[in-house]
Formats: sequence, C-alpha cells, structure tokens
Amino acid sequence: METRKTFLDRVAEFIAGKVTAQSSGYEPYTPSDPESLLRALKPGDILLVEGNQKVSAAIKYLTQSTWSHAAMYVGEVLDINENGLRPRLIEVNLGEGCVAVPLEKYRTYNTRICRPVGLSQDDRDAVVQYMVERLGTAYDTHNILDMARYLLPTPPVPIRWRRKMLSFGSGDPTRAICSTMIAQAYQSIQYPILPDIARLEACLDDDCETYAVGEILHIRHHSLFAPRDFDLSPYFEIVKPTIADGFNYKDLVWGNQQVVTVDNTDDASNV
Repeated sequence: METRKTFLDRVAEFIAGKVTAQSSGYEPYTPSDPESLLRALKPGDILLVEGNQKVSAAIKYLTQSTWSHAAMYVGEVLDINENGLRPRLIEVNLGEGCVAVPLEKYRTYNTRICRPVGLSQDDRDAVVQYMVERLGTAYDTHNILDMARYLLPTPPVPIRWRRKMLSFGSGDPTRAICSTMIAQAYQSIQYPILPDIARLEACLDDDCETYAVGEILHIRHHSLFAPRDFDLSPYFEIVKPTIADGFNYKDLVWGNQQVVTVDNTDDASNV
C-alpha cells in the first residue's frame, strides 16, 4: 500500500532536488586513474570527493575545504548489482539515505584516500560491518529548514559561524550531509578522528618545578564532523594511488621533450 505524501513531503523533495542538482562548469583537475584507485584502496578507507552538486558548493564554503563528500570503501563484501558492477563504497546522500555505490561513480572526480593508521583486522572488519548494517537507512525529509539552508551555497555569515551551520537543526539531515555515519563507525571502535584534547598537569616535586603533562581524549559528537576532518586528522594517512603504484619521475615523457637519435654509421665506416 502506497503512503500518501503530505505537502511538507513534496516541499522537502523539491528542495532536495534543487540542492542536489549538478553545478555547471565542474571539471576535475587530476582525477585518479580508476584502476590505480582500486588497487590503492583497502576496506575501511575513506574516499573524500570534490562534489559538483549545489549542496557540495555549500559544504565546501562552510568548511573552507576542497572536500564536500565522504564515502567508506568496503571492498568485496557486497554482491554485484543489476548493472554488472560491484558496489564497493557505502555513503549517505541527501534525500537517499545510506546506499552502496560502485567505485566507478567517482571516476571523473577529484578524490583523496584517507586511511586509518595501524587498524587491526578485527577493527577494520567492524567498521565495514557497521556501515553495511546501516544500508537502507532512510533520510528524514521532515525538517525542511535543515535542507533549505543549502539553497544558498555561500551564505553571508562570518567564518567563525560557518562550520556551526552544518550541525544546525534536527540532526538527521546533518547525518546525511556530513560524514557523521562514518565518524560513528570509527567511534564504535574508539578510533580517533579529531577528538577534543584535555591537557592535565601534575607536580612531580614539592616546589612544582617539574611537571608531568598528560592528555586525555574526549570523543567529539558525531554531528560535528565534516569531510575535511578526515583529511586534517593526524590519525589518518593520505594515500595517493599514483605514488602507491610505484611512481618514477624518470618514466615521464613531457610534451616539449625531443627524442634524440644517434647515427653511428659514418663513425663505423671510418674505423
């Protein structure tokens, strides 16, 4: 039985369609070779994407970053779809919710691989399973204000307030736009992203001339994470497929390079 859509549902769908429309004039600068990208990725890696939707422009503006979207690479755990492609990424999209998509979706986009350092195999499997179990999670379209803020890609607000606009509202649309589900996956195994750090100092002698300084990490709320945080995190390694494939600058052929041939015929005849 089909559920009747309310007026607010229709307004929300209209706004979602507007903010997810592709922006004109987007051209990737150096998209990764798809085969090299696939070889470089490991399950649990985060793929940052420079999107070309209107909402992408808003997120890049609000976070002062190149990256507007994040997806988790899950490897071979999902079945091949009806188009003959294997979904290897799990992401959360505005208006869609949590979905699995093939890596080919981003073959023409600027991307970056962020890899957690020293992750055990059990924890790697756990974060992948966390995302797989949430496939099909619906996107809440009831809080229209959460989506309407992205109708204006560059709102005239001071820089110090822009980041806070991402966590405004009910939280469900925020989870769909930001990288919060991925953040929750890593928080479930207590892997740090950008935690709040409290510094503690204690005297080691009676005169307090010597101090012991320690740090305690506090989990930042998942609704506050954006794609750029994985790029900035000191706990994630940046992996570049071209370098991982064994880059050698000596193998490059430049456009202005001339090929020099040596003719030793005359020299040989004079011997």
